[in-house]
Amino acid sequence: MSIKAIVLDIDGTLTNDKKEITPMTKEALLKAQAMGIKLILASGRPTRGLRKLAHELEMDQNHGYFVSYNGAIGLDCQTDEILFNQSLSIEEAKKILDHLKHFDRVRPMIDKDDYMYVTNVFDGWITLDNKPFNVMEYESRGGNYKLCEVDDLSEFVDFRLNKILTFADPDYLLENYQKMKEPFKDEFSCMFTSPFYFEFTAKGIDKAKALDAILRPIHIKPEEVIAFGDGQNDISILTYSGHGIAMENAVDELKEVADEITLSNENDGIAHTLYEKIPALKEIIV
Repeated sequence: MSIKAIVLDIDGTLTNDKKEITPMTKEALLKAQAMGIKLILASGRPTRGLRKLAHELEMDQNHGYFVSYNGAIGLDCQTDEILFNQSLSIEEAKKILDHLKHFDRVRPMIDKDDYMYVTNVFDGWITLDNKPFNVMEYESRGGNYKLCEVDDLSEFVDFRLNKILTFADPDYLLENYQKMKEPFKDEFSCMFTSPFYFEFTAKGIDKAKALDAILRPIHIKPEEVIAFGDGQNDISILTYSGHGIAMENAVDELKEVADEITLSNENDGIAHTLYEKIPALKEIIV
């Protein structure tokens, strides 16, 4: 099997439950790059939230690539050249943010430069798996943002957004997401990216669209790509790629479209599959 690119979702896929890359998985990915295989991180995270992991994997020395904001941006993480960018207009963002005011338990978050903007920096808590969980702290730390409070996000926005991220208790989102997206279902992409995250991006945005914009200029075909994921927003990259691999901990919808299922993110599923599919990796020393 000829594999020229490895596409990796982050949370629940590349990283374990401690948000760390395990030594075995890291070694396998360093070996793959030593063989000339390209790494692409494809995540709902903002670009800022990918850089630390990319540096750890030495992608900034090997022309690795980012698909960030769930596919709204694609770029070369070594040169910072933007290869794909499709954002919401200011008017579109205002329209979405105004509509979200009808859902009092849904909290939107938007970002620009060093800051993530919210309406109440103390209103970050939800109940997840019967435990309290501070989503704002989780998101701001993961994206390396400072939190900033503004009275009205809709009035505040005077810049284009790559996405509008919202969060709420999972049960509340399940009850209300259809109403949240109803006015925009034909205008924007609206999707869950976790049980407590629901987001809005420009129409037609998904991870595969940005991935294709990255791979075509460097002459890598879909059948030469292996992709790993665990969530609903990974369906596009698994179906795009010649080898779509779902983690054992993946949602059922992803497992249904995957070519195969590997071990979980806690058990080095990525490394096990790569060593199986690319036997030459075992001979590489890094």
